Amino acid sequence: MFFGDLGNNPNGCRGLLMFGLLNIHKPSGMTSRDVVNRVQRLVRGVKVGHAGTLDPLATGVLVVALGPATRLVEYVQQMPKSYVGTFLLGRTSDTEDVEGNVVELDDPPQPTRQDVEAALPAFLGMIQQLPPAFSALKVQGRRAYDLARRGEQVELQPRPIEIMRLTVVRYEYPELELEVCCGSGTYIRSLGRDVAHWLGTAAVMSALQRTAIGDFRLTDAMEFDQLTPETIESRLLSPRRAVVQLPTAVLTDEEMRRVVHGMTVRNEWHCRLSHKDLRQDMGRRGRSVGERL
Repeated sequence: MFFGDLGNNPNGCRGLLMFGLLNIHKPSGMTSRDVVNRVQRLVRGVKVGHAGTLDPLATGVLVVALGPATRLVEYVQQMPKSYVGTFLLGRTSDTEDVEGNVVELDDPPQPTRQDVEAALPAFLGMIQQLPPAFSALKVQGRRAYDLARRGEQVELQPRPIEIMRLTVVRYEYPELELEVCCGSGTYIRSLGRDVAHWLGTAAVMSALQRTAIGDFRLTDAMEFDQLTPETIESRLLSPRRAVVQLPTAVLTDEEMRRVVHGMTVRNEWHCRLSHKDLRQDMGRRGRSVGERL
């Protein structure tokens, strides 16, 4: 979605007022920042950000925001996320995945599929989760993974997370594949760790794919190697997709004129809207502007 005709940008996409979202399939082996940097090089002069980090090991949906849409990433981050995670039972790792120092347990138990399925209901709903030491969380202003890499003690506190769905996709010991639908802040590798602990063993994550964030689905995502100035322009999604969960107030032309001049209007819920409200606090008072975003 473009606003204005600013001519061609010789370094990438035409126009500098790009305003929208990209649903990109992040490949394994690169960071989320690598994807953002690639987009940034193709749309020079446009602010770019992403709405939820995927580790280098992981693949799947990465929502990238361009231009003013970067101010809406918090709403995408709040959407439910779906994953398919693969775990190897009977192993531990300092990073809780296969990219760390993996150690196989001596003669670990081999739970049956029935054992695994019986354990999963305990992890549904609101639960407490201890984040991994190798995470981007900050400890006294420093990233936990920086401390862990230096061999320093990392003390993190359990945090509340929400698991909406947790099912077995496939199980052939030692490989366990789980489908997860969860809220923001969930570490899938730590979820696998805790399920394995419940079963009296350990687990490391060997693969992870994010299949959806809200209605941004992997089946609709563009491949990373398809990124060009032309495909970015053609595949740019409306920024309204970031706030679909919010009520919508459709303003008349006169109401819109009043809002942009700092005056208030009354919508169908009798809420008072102002230009300052829309700029500084979109969503907190329950509205977005229909057909204008």
